[in-house]
Amino acid sequence: MRVRRLRKEVAHLEVTAFINLIVVLVPFLLSTAVFTRLAVMDLSLPAQSTGAAEQLKVNELKLEVVIRPDRIDVSDRIGGMIQSIPNTPAGPDYATLGTLAQALKQKFPEQSNATVLAEPNTSYDALVQTMDAVRESQRRENNQTVRSELFPAISIGDAPIVKG
Repeated sequence: MRVRRLRKEVAHLEVTAFINLIVVLVPFLLSTAVFTRLAVMDLSLPAQSTGAAEQLKVNELKLEVVIRPDRIDVSDRIGGMIQSIPNTPAGPDYATLGTLAQALKQKFPEQSNATVLAEPNTSYDALVQTMDAVRESQRRENNQTVRSELFPAISIGDAPIVKG
């Protein structure tokens, strides 16, 4: 007895629909993707004071910016208080802080260190905006933003407790 076999054709994979889907999906995903830019700042703890040796350096600025709930105190660790900037009704006055930092940079152009001290209940946003105001200044010239470096080497720490 003779056996008849059916001849089966080889199945072809139909990928046209899948390729069309990819052609539409890839540009859509690329156009809606959010590309984030991460910025990293190197921070350090404030240096410990050495006492008498620090007092001998008269022409050197040891800038300290202390964030308080009602004001920002700008002082020289050696020379004492420079200025106390009270808060505005909208919050801390970063514009005045930036102007003061520019004036200090003009007086001490070689200085690049600053210490920002914050109380425990200080918000992260207030800390970052204070560091930005001390770190660099921005101004508009000829429809362009010009940035200048003020005190880029920032140390952060805890503010001293005010008694009273």
